[in-house]
Amino acid sequence: MDHSAAGVATRPQTPDIDFALIGHQESWRAAADVIGVLRGPDHTPLPDDEIKDILPWIPPRAVCHVDVASTNGARARGIYIDSFIPPDRLGAAYVHENIARVRKAAACAIKAGAKIVSLGGFSSILIEGNFDQLPERRDTVFTTGNTLTVAFIVQAIKKMCALEGRDLRKSTLLIVGATGDVGSGCARCLAPLVKRVLLNARNLDRLRKLAVDLRCDERNDHEADRVQLEVATDLQQFSAPADVVICAASLPTPSLLLDCIAPDAIICDAGYPKNLSPSADMPEAKVFFGGLGQITGGMRFAPDFNGILNRHPFPDVVHGCLLEGMALALERRFEPFSQGRGFITKQRVNEIEKIASRHGIHLAPLYNADGPLEYELPCVGAQHRAN
Repeated sequence: MDHSAAGVATRPQTPDIDFALIGHQESWRAAADVIGVLRGPDHTPLPDDEIKDILPWIPPRAVCHVDVASTNGARARGIYIDSFIPPDRLGAAYVHENIARVRKAAACAIKAGAKIVSLGGFSSILIEGNFDQLPERRDTVFTTGNTLTVAFIVQAIKKMCALEGRDLRKSTLLIVGATGDVGSGCARCLAPLVKRVLLNARNLDRLRKLAVDLRCDERNDHEADRVQLEVATDLQQFSAPADVVICAASLPTPSLLLDCIAPDAIICDAGYPKNLSPSADMPEAKVFFGGLGQITGGMRFAPDFNGILNRHPFPDVVHGCLLEGMALALERRFEPFSQGRGFITKQRVNEIEKIASRHGIHLAPLYNADGPLEYELPCVGAQHRAN
């Protein structure tokens, strides 16, 4: 395994590595599949207990090349670097260990000569508040990718409301994890469009500050009606049930229970790992996974990790946090578009939406754990691969 996995990372540095993607696997099954590809088809799959023993000892490394194509003819070449953070070590007790892994992964990207690096999943949560924790960057810039993630969440909420015949303007919006970068960005984009906003997070002071910021934004938006705002660290404290919910909390495992929502609520689970507990009892709710985009120009992995690094029911679907770096690379804008926490505005969301759209990167078809919620639309990338 070591020889196979190191093969990509130790190739001679080439000048055309436009982007790097730093990620990790959210389940042991996904981690086992990654290790299986690295070991090669001639090796018998390892038992689950051996995977759990081995994974913590694998250092961050590049595992494959990623080629993406724009619908306007542009191309970008990158690498995917797995930080190999064990799926059961995402909690607070492992913060320092995981930051060290992200730093090593960042060093791999810098050494490879990547011009822009997207931090995916928990990597962006660990670093979003303090980019100074990353190694000396030379000519490499880093982005959390959170602005494009917010763009896709907002687009998906609007689309799901349209599919369900809901009037978003009459809705009560609940954001769980509202003070994080993604949660606060969603609040800024959607607060002017709904009747009431419920903001939930662990830190009450940050919640109050966000509420003040949103009210200031309202005063500057002459077209916005006065939105009703409530903040609470306990979901039971809100005065009304929500019928539109965004789950964007930084939870180490899917453990969120929502029992103070409308029975037929629209729920976007935008967490990585997922936020909602598998035992959550919401039979009438419309749940979908958010923050995902589709590269209609096509995407290739070498070696072939298709369906493993992007485990979705539709082709060429990727999390927005990683897609942001790809879109900027295709645009030849190598800049730290998303950094820090709380700087995502409607204007920045509109800007990254236009950049992504110019290259055929759009909102992915909606789906949840039970499968697709809509039929797949014709995809330029599918035709591109067939040819």
